[in-house]
Amino acid sequence: MPQLSSRRSFLGAGAAACALSGARAGASVPEDAFAFRLGVASYSFRKFSRERAIQMTLALGVRDINIKSFHLPLESTPEQIRAARAEFESAGLTIDGGGNIAFDKEDDDAIRHTFEYARLAGMPLMVCAPTLRTLPMLEKFVREYDIRLAIHNHGPEDKIFPTPQAVLAAVKGMDARIGCCVDVGHTLRAGADPVGSLADAGPRLLDIHMKDLRKAAEGRDCPVGDGMMPVVAIFGQLRKMRYAGGVMLEYETDADNPYPGMQKSFAYMRGALAGLQERFDAPDKKS
Repeated sequence: MPQLSSRRSFLGAGAAACALSGARAGASVPEDAFAFRLGVASYSFRKFSRERAIQMTLALGVRDINIKSFHLPLESTPEQIRAARAEFESAGLTIDGGGNIAFDKEDDDAIRHTFEYARLAGMPLMVCAPTLRTLPMLEKFVREYDIRLAIHNHGPEDKIFPTPQAVLAAVKGMDARIGCCVDVGHTLRAGADPVGSLADAGPRLLDIHMKDLRKAAEGRDCPVGDGMMPVVAIFGQLRKMRYAGGVMLEYETDADNPYPGMQKSFAYMRGALAGLQERFDAPDKKS
């Protein structure tokens, strides 16, 4: 297991306190100081209808969403896709992408159907799980549709893409619009450093699934800030990289009642961002 940066050692005691107090108070966060956007992976609401998923996303105070097929089935007709898109957008949500979507059929027609689905849904990006045989087939569709593909790493059980590094090796030399969705939880479970993996991905970093774990060996996540994930170091690395994509909370535990844990997660992340911004602003205040 690689050595991970301590969340509190990175923040310092004062900034950590700021993060926690900001979380409790629901403080306004200067997220515009960071290029990335906090959002929701709708898989978190897989037990709920599309309408309810939209309501809970809005209640969490976020406006960016990655849509899982539970809330917009891949088999939908064009009319159904357009109607669903209108529901999300009329609620004030920005569709950052869709997925996770499997590309396991070596069939151009099936692949085109999925890209058409994404186009009609207004998805600029698909989080996906190709095979080593389908991955080369996808490149021509990326060029035709100008839709990015963020390959999701799934941890030690994934024999193809357990880590972001495995994704990077597979997409080397391919179109720049094909890259990584770094799932920091699965990355940690696979024995890779989430912070270092983000740095390794560089311009191939297209999306992030954020979560936290109490133990690296466990697949069950916990509210962000309650576990061992170096959240603040992750945010610091993203700022350093000027990453401008989504940081999408994928809350997999408590499927029947995910809202409290998600609310706590966003409160912690917003507090962490506020603490980081204070840290970055400190030199300017002294001058």
